[in-house]
Amino acid sequence: MKEKAMKQVFGALGLALTATALFWGAPAAAQEEEKVLNIYNWSDYIAEDTLKNFEKETGIKVRYDNFDNNEIVHAKLVAGKTGYDIVVPSSHWAKLQVDGGLLRKIDRNLIPNYKNLDSDVQSQLAKLDPGNQYMVNWLWGYTTVGINVDKVKAALGSTPMPDNAWDLVFKPEYISKLKSCGVSFLDSPTEVVPAALYYLGKPAYSKTASDYTAAGNLLKTIRPHVTLFSSSG
Repeated sequence: MKEKAMKQVFGALGLALTATALFWGAPAAAQEEEKVLNIYNWSDYIAEDTLKNFEKETGIKVRYDNFDNNEIVHAKLVAGKTGYDIVVPSSHWAKLQVDGGLLRKIDRNLIPNYKNLDSDVQSQLAKLDPGNQYMVNWLWGYTTVGINVDKVKAALGSTPMPDNAWDLVFKPEYISKLKSCGVSFLDSPTEVVPAALYYLGKPAYSKTASDYTAAGNLLKTIRPHVTLFSSSG
């Protein structure tokens, strides 16, 4: 299985972070008086009782909205006047938002726990955000394949499980059988395309047009067997 190698390639893709959005809503004094914190985050990213506990402990009301892909949050930030104080994009999208002037610098003096952040992760993030001025790492992970072993084995029947788990989603002879139990892909070209490239033995962030043609052809062959595109569970 090439899972370890795939993890090395996709480590940077799974970094979620918090960033302060530029806010053109109510005046600061009014916001302070109302004590409302406006957050835009992925679904299922916090525990069910987190907001309730926070509001009880601080007296600050939280307006908490969810998005299910980076394209949606980016479009809202570009449009402006979102009213959000904190947004949680993936790192590669946050880079675009910093460069576009869509985020505000973070005041570390207001974050006493900043010193407890993983310095190694922050140093990686600094490659996108020099000086760590706009982004704070929160979660990180890898893009990989997750399966229900029993259901997959049942769907494959007499076909043995492959040594490389990525064959399950990138080889038609496997994914065509898995359609019966459901196949979900991330609703994120910036994660799916690099995975396809690497699976084909190409650089995950290739600069060669023909590599992307090959990846596109691969994705076309498996598209009929994908039953869901979702980045939020």
